[in-house]
Amino acid sequence: MTLLKEIALGLGAGEGAVGATIVGVLLAAGRGSRFDPSGRRNKLLQPLADGRLVAAAAARTLVAATGTAIAVVPPGGGELVEVLRDVGCRTVVCADADQGMGVSLVCGLRAAAPADGFLIALADMPYVRPETLAALVGAVAAGAAIAVPVHGGRRGNPVAFGAAHLPRLLRLGGDEGARKLLKAHPVCEIEVPDPGIFRDVDHPGDLAAG
Repeated sequence: MTLLKEIALGLGAGEGAVGATIVGVLLAAGRGSRFDPSGRRNKLLQPLADGRLVAAAAARTLVAATGTAIAVVPPGGGELVEVLRDVGCRTVVCADADQGMGVSLVCGLRAAAPADGFLIALADMPYVRPETLAALVGAVAAGAAIAVPVHGGRRGNPVAFGAAHLPRLLRLGGDEGARKLLKAHPVCEIEVPDPGIFRDVDHPGDLAAG
């Protein structure tokens, strides 16, 4: 049995063997201008080939893996807020979302804390497999400070952080995200048979299956 399967089978939602609480943070406040430069269509509310909405698919998987998930939305989220709440996410509005992903991340982490760890996912990545998220939750619950999925020698998303990194994460801003922490600190890499860790929805063609 692979490490991925062992972790996935050994966990309840959001809880490791020692009872660690890992909270999901879903970043859903971006404008998605590459999908529709006119701004008329929110890519997170578009249907995938199987009929699920992009944001709903990503959020449902995150909630299943963690048990508790906070979705960061822009002001005037309207329908997006309803969709995310319907699949079990609590939502928080980031008034300064236009300043970049780092600002949205801080907003979500403030709403999610305190916890033993945080699984940070992107709402435009609906193809990540549930087993991948379960493995990341398990790694942080077992003591990893940072856990990332790897497929074919490449790192992907989402990324999980232990609570020890929360002060550093809360100092982020702009578009820097958490990338610099992955360069500066030890990372637990988890090999997964999941190309979905690279697949986001940036263009209408990305909605198709395959």
